[in-house]
Amino acid sequence: MAISLPAIVANIAEPLLGLLDTGIAGHLGAPQFIGAVAVGAMMMNVLYWNFGFLRMSTSGLTAQAFGSGSHQAQVDTLERSSTIALIAGIAMVALQVPIRWFLLWLMAPSAEVSALAATYFTIVVWGAPAVLLTMSLKGWLLGMQDSRSPMIISIGVNVLNVIVSLIAVYSLDMGFKGIAVGTLVSVWAGVIYACWCVRKKFAKIASSLRLARAFNFKGSGRFFKVSSDIFVRCIFMLVVNLYFIRAGASGGDIVLAVNTMMQQLFHLYSYFMDGIAFAGEAVVGKYYGARDLSTMHRCVRWLFVWSTAITAIFVIVYCLFPHPIFALFTSQQQVVDVAMQYHWWCSIVPIVSMAAFVWDGVFIGVTASRGMLTAVATACAVFFIFYFTLPSSWGNHTLWIAFIAFLSTRSLVQTILWLHRWNKKYQ
Repeated sequence: MAISLPAIVANIAEPLLGLLDTGIAGHLGAPQFIGAVAVGAMMMNVLYWNFGFLRMSTSGLTAQAFGSGSHQAQVDTLERSSTIALIAGIAMVALQVPIRWFLLWLMAPSAEVSALAATYFTIVVWGAPAVLLTMSLKGWLLGMQDSRSPMIISIGVNVLNVIVSLIAVYSLDMGFKGIAVGTLVSVWAGVIYACWCVRKKFAKIASSLRLARAFNFKGSGRFFKVSSDIFVRCIFMLVVNLYFIRAGASGGDIVLAVNTMMQQLFHLYSYFMDGIAFAGEAVVGKYYGARDLSTMHRCVRWLFVWSTAITAIFVIVYCLFPHPIFALFTSQQQVVDVAMQYHWWCSIVPIVSMAAFVWDGVFIGVTASRGMLTAVATACAVFFIFYFTLPSSWGNHTLWIAFIAFLSTRSLVQTILWLHRWNKKYQ
């Protein structure tokens, strides 16, 4: 619980960035602003999701190194992941023009939304090196059983984003651009603090870091194997999320705005669940590295107990208060009215996705990256099978049914993999 509670708080803070941006955009006067934030944020997520291994593989491998007591393995993991993060972030900034063109072409929003999203992307992309390095550092800190520092980083970034965004939008009259400026300033402040945390709390390891050694990847085969599996997994996740945005955009700006709000509610739930999963990564990874398999399995059971309780709360809230929740996002009554036609999907999503979140944490802890890849690849195929075989007359409901099928398949496949492989192997 000492690890899970700060992790939950940290991940509650994470979606506030998207919730705040969506909320400010929703009160700027037109639904196009909400859609532009969704598309612009998705453009950045397209880039960041593919580097999700910077956090996940770093967390799992570091937790195992912590459990085994290997100081050098802890240092090596931090050096490798941080180096890759900085190189990738700088490349994103350098290639921002072709990347922006390609992503807008891929998502195909309306002309007005496209222009606004391009503005958002052009500003926020300069924070790419900071975001990727922060992902690496937070994963490493979590693996070192320190979930409080990532919590403070997440809260600090979001509080600063609130302050700077509101000042930029309203006091400085920057309008829509102010939302992006707030995001950019906050992520750079976050990475500075993350570096300070590593230096202060783990001074011995920080003093062992060597820039020259960071580019020596000898003996890093396991790191790249796990990372490559997670990288490909992220691509499958990206395909589904990109198509979800594109399909929603084809229904018009109102439907895009509605789907954006509903996805934000899913993200809010997912970050609660990721708090549990992150604790699973750290604790399961530690006991797996120490070969204390009995405690590891007990940890898995408790992860499901807490996850069930959290899921029940979200389902109840989403069932009872959909209209007030949607009204917080936008003052456009037309958007709220359309959202109410789909609100019950918000209550179903947590139920079918709970196990997937828990298993992701467990699989990362034991670095079972191939199982994670198998589950998402299968779920991706199921998503498109459902979407293209269901009647088109069902409209946006077809898209949400396909998304439900995607989440359900992830949960089911990972459960089967654990029961028939990992449980048998380690008990």
